[in-house]
Amino acid sequence: MKRISIIGTGSYLPEKVLTNKDLEKFLDTSDEWIYTRTGIKERRIAKEDEATSDLCKVACERAMEMAGVKSHDIDLIILATITPDTHCPAGANWLEAKLKCANAVSFDITAACTGFIFALHVAYHLIKSGANRMALVVAGEIMSRVVNWKERESCILWGDGAGAVVVTDSREGAEVLSTHIHTDGENGDTLLMPGGGSKTTPISHESVDKGLHYLKMIEANKSFKVAVQRFAEACEEAVKANNLNVCDVSLIVPHQANLRIIQGMAKKLNFPMEKIYVTIEKYGNISSATVPIALDEAVRTGSIKKGDLVLLTAFGGGLTWGSSLIRW
Repeated sequence: MKRISIIGTGSYLPEKVLTNKDLEKFLDTSDEWIYTRTGIKERRIAKEDEATSDLCKVACERAMEMAGVKSHDIDLIILATITPDTHCPAGANWLEAKLKCANAVSFDITAACTGFIFALHVAYHLIKSGANRMALVVAGEIMSRVVNWKERESCILWGDGAGAVVVTDSREGAEVLSTHIHTDGENGDTLLMPGGGSKTTPISHESVDKGLHYLKMIEANKSFKVAVQRFAEACEEAVKANNLNVCDVSLIVPHQANLRIIQGMAKKLNFPMEKIYVTIEKYGNISSATVPIALDEAVRTGSIKKGDLVLLTAFGGGLTWGSSLIRW
């Protein structure tokens, strides 16, 4: 039976830091108001001339360097994003060209904040089936370009960045034990970007004036409760599928949506916060990219050691949620 492994991780965060103090200069808010509600102190913002594929390129190169592989070794690129360079061609196509991965097939996955877990799930099964051999699974977002910087409740949450892993059939590296994904389309309108699709009129002065191109958050309190529940369910599903318990897990690397959601998940699972990897204070919510960025940081700082059981989990718009259990 094939052993599907992560053999390299990488991430990239733009240099520009936007602190809560910076937001105080143009928003009716304060550092204390933001931090107590979200756990965020600062976030990263991409340069004007940076596209999502540019952020992803660096993250992928770092992952490939750790894995010891070259561009020609990659035969699959899956990019999770809701902020691609263009809607056509796919953001992954731009990334493939920049990485010079001439042997790879590339495509995007849109699953909001759970995007990386979805992309890992697809790569896992494609490699297991023999359809592909070595994949770059990458998530990247420039959320700063799809938020309304006049809406205090939502714009304070988001940041920019990218994370990536190299996945292949190998006896080396971290073994992906299982992946699990779910959707609930019936309740998917609580977090959405209403403009730009076929449901609305083409982009026009009217649609821009209405702010339809901005990310909208609806019923935030309801989403909070559902997120905590789905996070916990996804974690329990992953360990149960491998005949384990949550207490066996060495480290949980969750999507970084809100510190209170992460704390709520920990309480529901009866799992210690000190065994949950948290980056939201310094990076904010980077949608699909938070999990691979946090994973790479945990690997490179030594927070993940050989033999550790690592649980990735996420919840996002769509609604989407999922998990993956990995033996490092």
